[in-house]
Amino acid sequence: MAKLSRPELRSALTLACVISLRLFGLFLIMPVFSLYAQQMPDATPLMIGLALGVYGLGQVMLQIPLGLLSDRIGRKPAITLGLVVFAVGGFVAAMSDSLTGIVIGRALQGMGAVAGAGTALAADLTAEENRGKVMGIIGVSIGVAFLLALILGPPLEAVRGLSGLFGATSILALASLALLWLIVPTPERPKAPASASLGGVLGMLRDSRMLVLNGSVFFLHALLTASFVGLPLLLADKLHLPVNRHWEVYLPVMAIAAFVMGACMHRMREVQQSLRIVAICVVAIGVSLLGMAWSGEHMALLGVMAAVFFSAFNLLEAALPSLVSRLAPANLRGAAMGAYSTSQFIGAFIGGAVGGIALGKLGTSGVFVAAAALTLFWLPLVVMGARRITAQAAMAAAAA
Repeated sequence: MAKLSRPELRSALTLACVISLRLFGLFLIMPVFSLYAQQMPDATPLMIGLALGVYGLGQVMLQIPLGLLSDRIGRKPAITLGLVVFAVGGFVAAMSDSLTGIVIGRALQGMGAVAGAGTALAADLTAEENRGKVMGIIGVSIGVAFLLALILGPPLEAVRGLSGLFGATSILALASLALLWLIVPTPERPKAPASASLGGVLGMLRDSRMLVLNGSVFFLHALLTASFVGLPLLLADKLHLPVNRHWEVYLPVMAIAAFVMGACMHRMREVQQSLRIVAICVVAIGVSLLGMAWSGEHMALLGVMAAVFFSAFNLLEAALPSLVSRLAPANLRGAAMGAYSTSQFIGAFIGGAVGGIALGKLGTSGVFVAAAALTLFWLPLVVMGARRITAQAAMAAAAA
């Protein structure tokens, strides 16, 4: 894999900051929300799960349109529009005193659908052979943001409450906007080609390779969101760990996950290698979710299983968008990343709903069992899809 040039490294690091700052704000509520939402007058298990996952609905509506818009008007203007809408949603949630109001604010936050356009911008500024590294840098930054949010969320909530956390999400989105325009380079934007039509977009979406990758990110984020319906409750209720000490679990877990990701990054050089890693990670996630369900009051077992889960999650967060950027047509990359992100956030919405329903009917451990069951549908998709992608690559190589 070629070494990143100085402009590529600067672009990768700055975009990582832009993306991770926004996600840090989004992650801040995850370690505390399911605990404190129970105190609201209109709280039910389903509403708690809906509030965690509803931002996915907004993402579903606008990821592909914003991705297409970024192909037409440029990445930065499209990302700017999304960040402003996200900030408005955060302020709406911060001013709400009911779970219904928070659901509305979170839905608005979801309409700030910049993930596809942001990842496409990273791909635009990077040579093809270095995209795995760039996605890895962004993935590590997301992991760091996730870790810091898990550590800082509980004490910040204790000081400022949930409204303070939602207000922080809006402030961080505006900080990301400043970084975007002050530091991130603006790539040369080719004229929108005739092939970037509705037919071209639909053809790209029907591509079996895209279906496998979009399906994979759907399951990945469904399982993540469902897990965070149950994980704070598991730590507080079964392991009797106060909220302000949850970081004692998250810190070593995420440190291990970051180490595993760094050790495995060099294995993502080729599409086939990346696909093998994806399949291994799916199995690891299923096993780890069952392990968390069965951990009971054993802190060590929960820690090991959480480390396996987040190691696999971080690897997939780097591998999947890199594969999309390599396999999608260059002139439709924004739309392809928009479709990918749409699938991601449909998964987040479904995962929140599944987690809420499982919590109400099966209890905390049942949330993890229900999430693990979803991997039984995910693994065949990946295995069969990897074979199809490899076969298509072999046919293309033979025809060349």
